[in-house]
Amino acid sequence: MNPLLHLGRTLDEVDPPRWPAPDADATRLVRTVHELRRSKVGDLRPGDLRMLVAQRVALHCTLPLAALLLLEEPLLDATFYPGDLLLTAAGAPDSAWALLPDLRTRLSEVIAALQDADLAELPRGSTGELARFIGRRATQH
Repeated sequence: MNPLLHLGRTLDEVDPPRWPAPDADATRLVRTVHELRRSKVGDLRPGDLRMLVAQRVALHCTLPLAALLLLEEPLLDATFYPGDLLLTAAGAPDSAWALLPDLRTRLSEVIAALQDADLAELPRGSTGELARFIGRRATQH
């Protein structure tokens, strides 16, 4: 599925079934994710995508949108720090990335081109996670 074709639809529409309303005692995270599923795909902000990818919600739609942002600005500060969306996307399951081989290759190339000074600003262990992402791509071909 090309998520760009569905920018005017909600995640509930492109990733059925629709989710019921969250329980009254649901956490803020659960309530927010439920709200985001009722938002139009084209209205999702980088922080929304970071949250949805981290929670493994509609990855066939949210992961490609996140990747497209990252191709333009790999160290985008979506919510917490520069590179948080990149690390979240790199940590997405291989099964989700298997549906996006071209985007994965392009993102791996962008990651490989990052300078050491850029990577130094990421949390401890991040460079290893990014290297694993690149390495997993290389071993899957």
